[in-house]
This record gives sequence, structure tokens and C-alpha cells, in this order.
Amino acid sequence: MKMPIIAYGDPVLRKKAVAVEPDEYPNIKQLVEDMFETMYGARGVGLAAPQVGISMRLFVVDATPFDDDEPELANFKKVFLNAQILEETGDEWSFNEGCLSIPDIREDVSRKPVVRISYYDEDWKHHEETYKGMAARIIQHEYDHIEGKLFTDKLSPLRKRLIEKKLNDISRGIVDVDYKMKFPAAKKGR
Repeated sequence: MKMPIIAYGDPVLRKKAVAVEPDEYPNIKQLVEDMFETMYGARGVGLAAPQVGISMRLFVVDATPFDDDEPELANFKKVFLNAQILEETGDEWSFNEGCLSIPDIREDVSRKPVVRISYYDEDWKHHEETYKGMAARIIQHEYDHIEGKLFTDKLSPLRKRLIEKKLNDISRGIVDVDYKMKFPAAKKGR
């Protein structure tokens, strides 16, 4: 089931998400399935639970669209539950990022190229793995969401001021998207 994506300005996107235990959320596999369906419907490569209004340390990624540049990303589809980044290494590199919660805004963001992360998959199996390149970047972007951070937080004060009106418009629902969204400051009846 496709869920509405929460737009910029909603407090859930700024809250540090909580860890979840297996018995607390018995329908986790259905939620994961719904999140993938929602992400694909919006043509995204990652989606975090706060982006669908659930303050939980869960995000999904599918980096397959980048397999032309990085062949190892073919079929790179993963679920990250209760993730903790253990280490980020290497010289930062810049890439033009976007976000399903902040449609129509793309900005260059610098991130480290290698990330080591501890997490559980949807079967509650523990993993500790290292990712590099685009996989690391997507994971870091989604991890930021469960930490209550957005890619716009990494922009210079000048860039933030230049896009402030667009961000406020997104919050009010003044943006053209072809997927379902919830806008925190939209006028009722819009």
C-alpha cells in the first residue's frame, strides 16, 4: 500500500526516531513492503520511516538505479532497522542530492565515501557492514532522517536563505508532485 510522504516542515522529520524491538512491531514486514512500494511510486532510492510519519529507526534503500556507474549496486536492495553508523571515513565528496520529503529541490551535499554500519534486517538478523560510494551516500542520507536531520541542514547559510521560500512553499503544499504527500502547513480544503 502506498503511503503519503510527509513534507518538509512536519515535526516528525526533526525528531530523533526511536529503536524498535521485534515484539513491539509484529507487522514490520508489511511496513517494509509498504515503504518500498511508496518509495518506488515516488521514484526514490531510499525512504525512512519518519518520511511516512512513523518515528522509528527504520529505512529502506534500493540503489539499483546507480548500477550503470557502480555495477556492484545491481540488486542493492536493503532494509535497515535500528541502524547505528559506527564510522564514516575518507575525503568528503560532493553529489547533487534530493529528497522525497523536499520535492523539486536538489543541492550539492558533501559526505564521506565510506560508512560502517550496524543494523538489523527485516528478519531481525544482525549485520555489521561497510559500504562505499553511492551505497554509502544513500545510507547516510536515510540515516540522517532517523536522526532528525535533512540534507538541507548540510547547506551553507547562504544556500539555505536562497531556498527558504521554496521550502516554505513545500510545507504549505505549493509544489507539483505526482505522488501522495502530507503537507504540515497546507490550508484546509486545498
